Amino acid sequence: MEPRLGNYSRSTGETQISVSVNLDGTGVSKISSGNGVLDHMVNQLTRHGLIDIEIEAKGDSALTGWHHTVEDCGIALGRAFTNALGDGSGIRRMGHALVPLDEALARVAVDLSGRGYAHVDLGITGTNIADLPGDLLRHFLESFAVEARITLHIHVLEGVNAHHRAEAAFKALAKALKDAVELDPRSLDIVPSTKGSIS
Repeated sequence: MEPRLGNYSRSTGETQISVSVNLDGTGVSKISSGNGVLDHMVNQLTRHGLIDIEIEAKGDSALTGWHHTVEDCGIALGRAFTNALGDGSGIRRMGHALVPLDEALARVAVDLSGRGYAHVDLGITGTNIADLPGDLLRHFLESFAVEARITLHIHVLEGVNAHHRAEAAFKALAKALKDAVELDPRSLDIVPSTKGSIS
């Protein structure tokens, strides 16, 4: 089968972002958002989800902080993901993972349902990871889920270190997405929905 590829570019008065996604990748990434923490977290999606991702982003962070760049990277990644997924024929559709990282433990469940919804509890609101407010990672994940049109539940169950809590969540999301986008050889031409559509 041809690899499932998606691309999206977004240019506003606040950011200029281009994203490409290969759902059938090998974990190759080229992430340049301007923020090292965000790059590191998105790299977890690539490495552990075996989804190749390229992001090139420039934003107004010097003037307004990281909010616009982080939000728009989530939006653009979600739209590229949707583009790559197509009609969803043959996918397993749902996935879940329980991932530890030292003292942190994250639980994630996803449904590539065509309905964007996110419940994200990282437990790091009010905390910075380097120069990135932790709550912006929650916002990134919510923006991604809504624009990718997936149902996403993330709950970090344990953890003291904010970096560990966030990284465990991104690794768990990667594993859940890897399972959800995987093609089921028993139903390659079938959209996994009784409605016949996940759009």
